[in-house]
Amino acid sequence: MRIKKLIIFAVVLTILISFFIISLASAEDVWVRGYFRSDGTYVRPHYRTYPDGIPFNNYSFPGNYNPYTGKIAPGNPSTYLERYYLKPYYFKPYYLRP
Repeated sequence: MRIKKLIIFAVVLTILISFFIISLASAEDVWVRGYFRSDGTYVRPHYRTYPDGIPFNNYSFPGNYNPYTGKIAPGNPSTYLERYYLKPYYFKPYYLRP
């Protein structure tokens, strides 16, 4: 009976570790190539957080630390969230669109 409990524990632990590793892999940063905006401004290549539709894990969210620049994002979280959720339809991820 004790061996059976150990086997079940090992299987459950393996599954939990697998989910943890998968969640870490999905939280990767994304490399953005340099590009020109419509007004002619060049945007240099940079890393950004994975576009998952969650504003709180973005480097630009006030209070969050950006490991690539070494800076903490300034600003007011309420203002950031207002602008984030009120941006035009075509900038929102497909699953946040009505």
